[in-house]
Amino acid sequence: MTMHTNDLINSSSPYLLQHAHNPVNWVEWSEKAFEKAKQENKLVLISVGYSACHWCHVMERESFENEEVAALMNKYLVCIKVDREERPDVDQIYMNAVQLMTQQGGWPLNCFALPDGRPIFGGTYFRKDQWMNVIQQLWNTVQEDEKRVLEYAEKLTDGVINSELVKPVEVKQDFDPIQLENMIQIWKKNFDFDHGGNDRAPKFPMPNNYEFLLNYGVLKDDRTLIKHTHFTLHKMALGGIYDQIGGGFSRYSVDHQWKVPHFEKMLYDNGQLLSLYAKAYTHQNELLYKEVISQTIDWLFREMRHENKGFFSALDADSEGVEGKYYTWTKAELQEILKDDFQWFSEFYNVNAQGYWENEVYILLRNHRKEEWCRENNITLEEFNEKLKLAHQKLNEVRAKRIKPGLDDKQLTAWNAITIKGLADAGLALNNSFYIQAAVDAANWILEYQWDEKTSQLLRTRKDGVSKINGFLEDYANVIDAFITLYEATFDIKWLETANKLTDFTIQHFYDEDSKMFFFTDKDSKLITRKLEINDNVIPASNSIMARNLFKISKFYYLSKYEEMAKQMLSNIYSQISQYGSAYSNWGILALAMNTPFYEVAITGSKSKEQRAILGKEYIPNAIFAGGNKMNIPFLEDKNFSKESMFYVCENFTCQAPTDSIKETLKKLKA
Repeated sequence: MTMHTNDLINSSSPYLLQHAHNPVNWVEWSEKAFEKAKQENKLVLISVGYSACHWCHVMERESFENEEVAALMNKYLVCIKVDREERPDVDQIYMNAVQLMTQQGGWPLNCFALPDGRPIFGGTYFRKDQWMNVIQQLWNTVQEDEKRVLEYAEKLTDGVINSELVKPVEVKQDFDPIQLENMIQIWKKNFDFDHGGNDRAPKFPMPNNYEFLLNYGVLKDDRTLIKHTHFTLHKMALGGIYDQIGGGFSRYSVDHQWKVPHFEKMLYDNGQLLSLYAKAYTHQNELLYKEVISQTIDWLFREMRHENKGFFSALDADSEGVEGKYYTWTKAELQEILKDDFQWFSEFYNVNAQGYWENEVYILLRNHRKEEWCRENNITLEEFNEKLKLAHQKLNEVRAKRIKPGLDDKQLTAWNAITIKGLADAGLALNNSFYIQAAVDAANWILEYQWDEKTSQLLRTRKDGVSKINGFLEDYANVIDAFITLYEATFDIKWLETANKLTDFTIQHFYDEDSKMFFFTDKDSKLITRKLEINDNVIPASNSIMARNLFKISKFYYLSKYEEMAKQMLSNIYSQISQYGSAYSNWGILALAMNTPFYEVAITGSKSKEQRAILGKEYIPNAIFAGGNKMNIPFLEDKNFSKESMFYVCENFTCQAPTDSIKETLKKLKA
């Protein structure tokens, strides 16, 4: 095969670099690419994917590496390759177009457009013959009936511009809890009471969904929600979606039982799952949760951490062209490695019909928590842990010699922020200062490489020593959220002050006065439209994160205008919230903060950090925490800063009598 090199060879994206030697004349997204299409009278292909995407690799092998297909593409198209993780703004617009055309979406995303960027046709994965046919037919249609194509492009572009529009409504001062009650009742009908999660496949972890359900269950004393949330977390932690010997969760399970994962591991999933399991641990001190947290953090440090203390983006599902090859085992391999330990290991990890996948290969998964297994097999937990540790060590040594899945080694600001929050939450829940320090180190990575202190602007991505691409709302919202969390964990005022500066910048550059929401792109965006991200998904919507940020900062800084902005944003979507709970869970957390008691807690004195660490082990979903040994924000200004620690529990800026008792404080917070 002839070796080709195209313009992507100069890219910093691992996904784009994977296509740098395709015979297709790929170029990166730029205004120049569209100018080239105009000059050469060609259509534009916007092909979007990401490095860990299995079907992206398949389409590359079948079509983009094929000389015949590439010749056809080069003849009629200016071909733009886009990494959706670097450019979610581009992905958002053309995914919206394809969904309007086909009622479905996914990756790879392939959208054909006119030289002015207006979409005319698209889809996801295409087989080789189908792909060639589409290109030829599309070109013929443009030549034969250009007027109809232009009319369709105009209509479709209007559809993209007008979809997901938000009309501001009158600001609610009270949010009727019946909306959340209806949301929960509809949602419960879709619970999978046999395997956890929702009753469908594929199954995604959806961490924010379960954070909301646990929050609601505790605050409203709904035992069904509490039980279902913990049951789901057990099932995920024991299932094949969790890497039982290496730590970390895969992106989703293809079946109802969390058995067969789509083996790619994403930073954003694992960062959020750290937060979720940490909060669940504070509610119910499950050894299983603690082990998931510590093993997943070990994996993050071992495989996902750059020497600059920031984190990489993802690991592929495939190695040697086979999905899951790095993570799965044959029975013969396990017998050879474990020898006398194979029998009990195979029972514990279901090296049997239950764990069988395909082609003589098994996925390790469990039916029991360790304590249950030890009771049933008359062995102490200490003994069993020692045996398990040795078995894991042997398997990990063998696995380390295998060809590893591809690493997407770019560092994304938003995903690092999500992981910072996860590490801080884990550090508080497990009273582990090492985890909190790791969160601080990663946050300092953002300050050093991704943030301009003079302007407060964030950059989106970093690779090979170069940071680039202006941040999107997702970056700002998640960094603000992470820095607020870090302040609450450490009482280091720099994190809250930086969060406040970033909030000012975000309002200035992203806020839409018409909808009273935030655009995903800043005011300098040159795309065909600026979109609003409203629905919570595998990552919560940037608008819902931003609304919660405004609500929290309003409490620290006595900024009523921020609370009003948060109320306006929630008011805009509140009538829709009950219909599809999964898509509004983060909004639901904000609604709970506004229609149930929400506390502002101050801890003062020389031992305020130690006292915060003690409270960090408690499940308190309905509060923010501030403190230290000096008055440095408005909320702390009227508090007493003697040497002894004092606790102030306040609600809507009215404080109860201070106390020096943690027990008394908890009583007030859990009343």
